[in-house]
Order: sequence, then C-alpha cells, then structure tokens
Amino acid sequence: MQFEGAVIREQGISFAIVIVKRHILDSTHQANEAQGAFRPHFPGLPIVLMGQDARGRATYYGRRDIVDFMANVPIDAVPWKRYTIR
Repeated sequence: MQFEGAVIREQGISFAIVIVKRHILDSTHQANEAQGAFRPHFPGLPIVLMGQDARGRATYYGRRDIVDFMANVPIDAVPWKRYTIR
C-alpha cells in the first residue's frame, strides 16, 4: 500500500501530514483510527490528516496548533513524498 505524506519541521515543532480521503475527516472515530494506523510510520511525531474537497481546498485534522499553522501554508509548499507500507 502507498500513501502521500510529509514530515515538516517548523518553528521548533516536527510533525507528519498524511493525505486521506475527505470523508475520513467527517468522523472523529475514523480520523482517530487513521492517525493510529499511520503512527508506526512516524514514531514520536504528531500526525495531522489532510483531505481535499472537490475544489482542492484542504481541510486538516489533528493538533489544533498545527492545524491552525497549516491552514496558512499553501499545499504546493508542502514537501510531499510517497510512502510505501509493506
């Protein structure tokens, strides 16, 4: 399985962002499960989920300070990478 994500170090904080389908963010239960599923791939880092609507606008789920920060970062500025789970 593959997924798109990024590790960001900004203002003394390191965190991971993972792209998920937008509907995952509509359910706290599903969002929390998704964060848990990605945790082994980013040990020790807070995980923020990102989903996009039909127009490409990003919505974030996770730690409030990181979500607020990411709301002001253009998606193109994120160093996205493809990860493979074996």
